[in-house]
Order: sequence, then structure tokens, then C-alpha cells
Amino acid sequence: MPLKFIALLLLCQLLGEVLVVWSSQPIPGPVVGLVLLFFGLGLRGGIPEGLGRVVDGLLAHLSLLFVPAGVGVMLHIAMLREEWLAISLALVLSTVVTIAVTGVLMTALIRWVERRRGEH
Repeated sequence: MPLKFIALLLLCQLLGEVLVVWSSQPIPGPVVGLVLLFFGLGLRGGIPEGLGRVVDGLLAHLSLLFVPAGVGVMLHIAMLREEWLAISLALVLSTVVTIAVTGVLMTALIRWVERRRGEH
């Protein structure tokens, strides 16, 4: 049973990769696959129990999934030494923008929910 849900996750990733290659968009294929999975689950109306268990298992070992990224960073350590200022600025600015956008969206959503509660 879990194999079916692992295959579903891999199929969504494959479809995402195919769509990115086909459309020549600068978006990671797995991100597109995740969006496809999200909309598919939304149409279905929820997350199947087996998929929830598979995903919980993957999330329990999430730190292992960062090992390849860490190795990739170490392969490009010379480039990091040369571009440390630009990389640092990009990280700090993207974090600040993310926090600001999240705050604005959260405030808007809270107001929207409060207005809807007042209508009922």
C-alpha cells in the first residue's frame, strides 16, 4: 500500500519535471510537482491516510535529504569564498522580504476571517 503513495509522489515530481522542460520555465520541477499534488489533493478533498503515513515517514528523516545539498555547497566552496557578500546580502534580503510578505498576508487573512465571522 505505501508503495502506491511513493509512486504518486514520484509521478508528481516527474510530471513537474516534464512540464518545466516542456515550458522552459525557470522553476524547479519538484516544486511544480508539489503544486500539482496540492491541487490534486484539493480536488480529492483531503489527504489519503496512506499518503499521510508515507509523508510523515519522509519528514521524520528530512535531515537526510539535505546531505546532497550540503555536499553540493562544499563542491563550490571556492565560488562561495569569492561571492560571499552577494550571497549573504541575498539571504538576508530574501529573509526580510519573506517575513514582511508573510506579515502582510497574515494580517490581511486575519481581517478577512474576522469580517466573515462578523457576517454570520
